[in-house]
Amino acid sequence: MCGRYVTPGQAEIERDWHYGWPGNSPERDIARIIYNAAPTQRLPVFRIHGERGPELVWLRWGLIPAWAKDAAIGAKMINARGETVAEKPAFRAAFKRRRCLVPMKGFYEWKKTASGKVPHYIQLMNADSFAVAGLYEYWPGKEGAEPVESYTIITTDANEMMAALHDRMPVILAGKDHADWLDPKNERTDTLQVMLKPYPPEDMRAYPVSTRVNSPKNDDPELLSPV
Repeated sequence: MCGRYVTPGQAEIERDWHYGWPGNSPERDIARIIYNAAPTQRLPVFRIHGERGPELVWLRWGLIPAWAKDAAIGAKMINARGETVAEKPAFRAAFKRRRCLVPMKGFYEWKKTASGKVPHYIQLMNADSFAVAGLYEYWPGKEGAEPVESYTIITTDANEMMAALHDRMPVILAGKDHADWLDPKNERTDTLQVMLKPYPPEDMRAYPVSTRVNSPKNDDPELLSPV
């Protein structure tokens, strides 16, 4: 599962990903790093839409299928299991044609202990940021509701390092796979499915952090301080 993460800021995205800052950014101070990205928030993702090249846009986290009666279903669809993403009605069309990359600096996971759940921060050893496999969808709006573009994060089995915290982890894509993953004309689902695998554990690290991260209201650099 992936329920909270840290986004790169504007300077890092423009430096590391070579994308211009999007025009549909939320009105809050979006140039900064978001230290506690949470479901239902609008957050940055990379995609290819129509004939345009790769673009950075802000979409709502929690995929709302086009056929959904109510946008509230998105809060239950923040993750999609990689093993069944090609079959599930909510995800299979997006898996073929509407894939995206979710930029992260790291993500949080909670470890169950005798004294309660302990949050941990997970990051890559040799990269300041990375991209996670995602899907996006357009919900046309119903009964007077505004249309919404939303996304979900694909998960897979935990690797050896992550297994100590949880049995699932987000799919971290290697740089060489980014172009094929984003290409909406690439409908080779068998090849895409191969990409949905655990990241090498030797390239990752995790450490415990403050329970302040439990509340999305807390969003500051201190969340990443080891405890």
